[in-house]
Order: sequence, then C-alpha cells, then structure tokens
Amino acid sequence: MKRPIILASALLSFFSLAAQNEKETLLRSLEIADTLKVSDTLSTNHRKPNLVVNVEKTIKVADEDTIKEVTFDTLAVGNSDSAVAFQGDTIIVGRNTGNTKSDSTIIRLGDKTIVIVEGKDKTTVEIPEGINKDFRNSFRRSNRLKFKGHWAGFEMGVNGFMDADHSTSMSNELEWLDLKQSRSWNVNLNFMQYSVGFGTSWVGLVTGMGMEFNDYHFNNPLTLKVVNGVTIADSSYLLAGYKVDKTKLSTVNLTLPLLVEFQIPTGESDRHRIYLSTGVIGGLRIGTHTKVVYDDGDRHKDKGRSDFNIATFRYGITARAGYRGLRLYANYYPTQLFEKNKGPEIYPFAIGLVLIPF
Repeated sequence: MKRPIILASALLSFFSLAAQNEKETLLRSLEIADTLKVSDTLSTNHRKPNLVVNVEKTIKVADEDTIKEVTFDTLAVGNSDSAVAFQGDTIIVGRNTGNTKSDSTIIRLGDKTIVIVEGKDKTTVEIPEGINKDFRNSFRRSNRLKFKGHWAGFEMGVNGFMDADHSTSMSNELEWLDLKQSRSWNVNLNFMQYSVGFGTSWVGLVTGMGMEFNDYHFNNPLTLKVVNGVTIADSSYLLAGYKVDKTKLSTVNLTLPLLVEFQIPTGESDRHRIYLSTGVIGGLRIGTHTKVVYDDGDRHKDKGRSDFNIATFRYGITARAGYRGLRLYANYYPTQLFEKNKGPEIYPFAIGLVLIPF
C-alpha cells in the first residue's frame, strides 16, 4: 500500500517541476525579446488560452510625461481570438505602479512603436525620436490629407448696385435707386459646409448652404410700387409732404455655393495658410418687403410685403481670400435684381468680412 502512494507522489512532484521549468523558460524568453511572440517551439499546453503570464518592464519616453516603471496586464497566449500577440505584432496595455501619474498603452506593429499616455489633464501620443521615422512621416502625411474649406461662418458687408455699363453711379432714370452705402448691409449666415479634397489638403471643392439678408437703403424719399406689372418709383410720401426719415428694400435668400479653393502654406505653421477660393453661388428668394419711416406730426412705419418683381432665382460669382483673422469676400450677381423687362436693369453686389468662421 505504501509503494503506490510513494510512486504517485513522485509522479506529481515530477510534473510540477516540469511545469515550473516551462514557465521559467517562457519568462526568460520574454526578458530578452521586446515583443511577445508565439513560437512554434512552444508545447501545445502553451497554446491554450488559459495559460497566462505576468511581465514587468521598464520604459522611458521623452517629453513631459515619463513612464519610469510600468506593470503590464496579464497576457493571454494562445490561438484564440483573445491572444494579444501574433507573428511579432503586440498590443500591450500597461498601468502605472504609483511612480507615475499616467496610464499608458503601448502598440508595437513589427518594428513600429506607438505609446499612448493618458495623463490627468490630457492624452498624448508619443512616437519616440529616432524610432519609426518612416512611420512618423506617414502618420503626419495621413493627417495632412484632410482638406477643410472656408465657407461656414458669419459675414457682414455692404451692398451696392451696378447698371448695365457696370457703373456704381446711378444716373438719369436710375437716379432714384441711389443707395446710402453705409446703411445698405449685407449679412450672411453660412450654417452648413462640406469639403471634398482632391487627394491633398491644399486644394478641393467646397459646398454647403447659407442665408443671405440684404438691406438696400435709398438716398431719396422714394419707395417701390408695381404699376401694370412693372416696378417703378413710388413718390407718394414725397408728394404728400411727409418727412421721410428712412426708406429701404429688404430681401432674404437661401444660398447654395460651389467653390474651388486653394490653400498656400506659410512658414509659421501648417495650420495657418493663405486661402483663395472662387466659384458660383445659387440663390432662392424666400422673402421681400419695403419699409418707410416717415413723420406727419407723428412717427409712422409702413411695410409693403410683395415680391416687387424681384427675381426668384439668381446666381452670383464669388471670390474669397483670407489669412488667419483677416478673411474677405466679394459677391457679384450677373442676374438682374428685377425680372427682365419688369423693373430697372440693375445688378447687385456685396463686399465684406468674415467676422466669425465656423
């Protein structure tokens, strides 16, 4: 009876010693290699998903966040989907041991290494100098390929009219349309933008949507009216002897641009570029009214809500340029403000600044 017990104890001791030797051999191989590799020389027991090892390594990273000592999480070795190492590519999640104030994730893909450091106030990606130079350059190039245009924003400028000879001086039969330029505001709220690059971050197409609000303040105490289907000057306030303080025409348009934009890098930073863009803007009129403020002993405001034969659809040519905080735009509409043969032949334009880019 004693002899089988002794034999069983000897066999148990033998297998325990063998298992311990196998674990020690695996740990020694990890101390030499920088990455955990699944070797064909491992026994079938080492390929089981439930075989785990704990590894400690010391890693130093330059810059402000330094990882002096990292204790890695438990690594699973095996052929299952949970394996963290395969053919030399390793993803290791590390936690600090109290000597640092950061958690880190180390990603090794072949001979390429990325260290992601999660600090208290920020998360940084470290690619150590002198290592993975080709990978670093390709990483930066991939970021630069994203093109972003300049359309969305809040703009403000001044409106004006041109006659058929492209003169801004309203004369003869157009004299009644002479504007107070300083009060004829053009306001644009460009709330939507889409950018499509041509395989680079320097040039691409820009489109989107916006709202255009136009005020045309007249110098003369006249407003608009439609007689026999034609828009003409309304001098009824003047003939009545009223004191006219203000008279204006206001329009609201929905705008849709299609622009080609070029960006020129400067030596200061890749983020600060000179941009130049040009293209067309389609417009849909969605609102029109006139307003007259006059005094006949009491102050009055009259609003006339009509389309006044103003064109429902129009298109314009735009040019835009900017650098950092200075951004300019100019719009010219080669379509007449009024429908053809239903009002004066005038062509609107606007020049202004982008005050708040989105």
